[in-house]
Amino acid sequence: MGRDNMAEDNNETGGDGSRGPWVSAPTTHCDAVSAETARFVAVVEGADLATPVPSCPGWSLVDLIRHTGSVQRMFSWLLRERVQERPLSRDAALELPTADDGYPAWLTSSSQVARQAFADTEPDAPMWVWGADPHARFWMRRMLFETLMHRVDAELAVGLRPEIDPALAVDGVDEFLVNLPFAAPFAPKTAHLRGQDETIRFRCTDRAGDWLVRLRPDGFGLDPYIADGSGTAAADATVEGAAADLLLLMYGRLDRSADAFDTSGDEDLLKRWADNSEF
Repeated sequence: MGRDNMAEDNNETGGDGSRGPWVSAPTTHCDAVSAETARFVAVVEGADLATPVPSCPGWSLVDLIRHTGSVQRMFSWLLRERVQERPLSRDAALELPTADDGYPAWLTSSSQVARQAFADTEPDAPMWVWGADPHARFWMRRMLFETLMHRVDAELAVGLRPEIDPALAVDGVDEFLVNLPFAAPFAPKTAHLRGQDETIRFRCTDRAGDWLVRLRPDGFGLDPYIADGSGTAAADATVEGAAADLLLLMYGRLDRSADAFDTSGDEDLLKRWADNSEF
C-alpha cells in the first residue's frame, strides 16, 4: 500500500506531501535529527530524570527520552524494512538501557541508528505511511519533528526557554498541517473539524509561510499553495506569528492568546480548531 486508509484522502497537497517553497530536503531532516538529539541530550545530561514534563502530563524526563529514542528506532526499522503496508507487529530492537542514567547515551545511540537508516534509504522509495506522502521521506521528516518537539519539552521541563530554527519551524508547521487530516485513528477529535467551507489562515511574520485550512462537510484540509500570492484573500479567522511560535501553537505548547500572536476573525472557529487539532 502507498497511503493507508487511516483518514480520508481530502488533503490537497502536491505528490510529495509538501505545500510550498519552505519545505526542507530529506538531507536537512537527517542532519537536523542529529542536531536536535544532541541538544536534547545536552539538556538531560546531569538533570534529575524523574523531573516531571508539564507539556506531556504524566511523563518524567526519562519517559520523554524513552519515547523519543523508541520513535527514532521504530521509524528506522520501518525505513530499513521498506514497509509496504501497515505493520501488524513492531520488531524494532529498542535496546533499552538497564538503568535510568543510561538513557542520555542511549538517545544519542538512537539518533545514530536513525542516521544510518537515512543513509541506507532512498528518500523517494515508496512506502506505507499514515500521512500524506507515501515515500520514505515521510518518516525522515516525521522523525525530525518528533525529536525537535520533545527537545522543546525537555527544555521546558528544566526551565529553559526553547529556541527553534525559523526555517525548520516553517517546515514543521507545514508538516503538521499536511498530515493532520490523516491522523484520525490516533487523533479522533479531528472528526470535529468539519464545516461549511470556513477557513483559518496561519501566516508567518518572520519567514515565508502561509497556510489556509478549509473545514468542509466531508473533512478538512489545506487549500493549494499559490506561489504568486493571489491566494491571500481574507479568511474567516487568522493567526499570525513567528514561525517558531506557530509551531509551538500547532503542538499545544503555546496558546493563541499569547502575546506572540495576532489573531482576528471568528474566535469560536479558532477555539474549535484548538480543541480538536491535537496531534
